[in-house]
Amino acid sequence: MPIKHRATRERPSTPDHPPRGRGFTLVELLIAVAVIGILVRIAYPFYQSYLKRVYRSEVQSLMLDLANREQQYLLDNRSFLGGGASAVSTLVPSGVPADVTAYYTVTITATAGPPPTFTITATAKAGTIMASEAAFTLDQDGTKLPAGKWEGR
Repeated sequence: MPIKHRATRERPSTPDHPPRGRGFTLVELLIAVAVIGILVRIAYPFYQSYLKRVYRSEVQSLMLDLANREQQYLLDNRSFLGGGASAVSTLVPSGVPADVTAYYTVTITATAGPPPTFTITATAKAGTIMASEAAFTLDQDGTKLPAGKWEGR
């Protein structure tokens, strides 16, 4: 018969001495929740800033692609394509990415000239994370406004 050491023997459960649980105490759980709350409070604004940079770069990439397509359209047709949002869908037959349409309305205006010109405008949609952003514009000369928002900041 094996010998049981006293240190390994469990205490019997009695009404005066309930069995010890191996879980967490309420204080430990409250401390963990408080730490998580502090981390979320610090991290959430950084996360929103990151999302804004991502959505901003997506619409700017689309605008640069549209500008290249407008230049090709000028070579083929001797004028720029205007007409608001319908011009965008004409120039991008595969469709505007969902991340762009969810947060921005992209339009193209063109004038016959001389010289012919175009302006691509991306306006943030109200009620989205991007609503506080200024509208982005890009013209036939490559002028990008607002200038400070095109550097990836």
